[in-house]
Amino acid sequence: MKVHSRALLCALVAALPLAACTQGRSKGDLPYVARDVGSLYSGAKRLLDTGRYAEAAQLFDEVERQHPYSIWARRAQLMSAFSYYLNADYQKSIDSAQRFLSVHPGNRDAPYAYYLIALCYYEQISDVTRDQKITQQALDAMGELSRRYPNSRYAADARLKLDLVRDHLAGKEMEIGRFYEKRAEWLSATLRFRRVVDQYQTTSHVPEALMRLTESYLALGVRDEARKAAAVLGANYPGTIWYKRAYDLIGRYPDNVPPPPPPPTTPKAA
Repeated sequence: MKVHSRALLCALVAALPLAACTQGRSKGDLPYVARDVGSLYSGAKRLLDTGRYAEAAQLFDEVERQHPYSIWARRAQLMSAFSYYLNADYQKSIDSAQRFLSVHPGNRDAPYAYYLIALCYYEQISDVTRDQKITQQALDAMGELSRRYPNSRYAADARLKLDLVRDHLAGKEMEIGRFYEKRAEWLSATLRFRRVVDQYQTTSHVPEALMRLTESYLALGVRDEARKAAAVLGANYPGTIWYKRAYDLIGRYPDNVPPPPPPPTTPKAA
């Protein structure tokens, strides 16, 4: 996790105001031992400060469980979500933050809860060789934060992270497109590369996508489309190796003569 994100989270936690909570929910993780709200909250905060995040989260949950209408309950909800986040228990953090939003949808701390949800998805983004469902969820969560609270400091940080999220999604499209290329499934490959160019225009994958579109269109015998893709590549990324490769491909074949078929590929052993 980047230092800036944690600092932003910690700053909000330290500044959370107190307000009454309107609902509570029973928790079964700890045995019920009646305690006053001050003891529960201060004990949870000590656990958090000493890095015992899972225990802190459970004790913050106890504040809400035992004193749902106290002025500490709402603060404890967000502190619980924050503690689960620090413990890398992202699903529980998301659940806690979403529960806060369901109870307090218009609360002034709602942007923080949305930001925490987005960060939980963001922290789980895997490399492009794996399923990108989490990446899409991170994109959706950051977009939701930006739409609802565009002027908040959390939205500003989320927008910075959106570039990485989109780059991951574009990378997955490229991986699939290259797979189809190797199998000489040119139409399927073209659809994937076209999606990168159309939907992820600001990512680092666009130059390669345009070059591979040139390759795929040539293989399909659609020379005019290949020339258009190469022209866009040359106009926007003239100094890249991808443009050189596209330029060489276009110049290699006379008009109306399709490129030779690709060599057969041997499927990899499972």
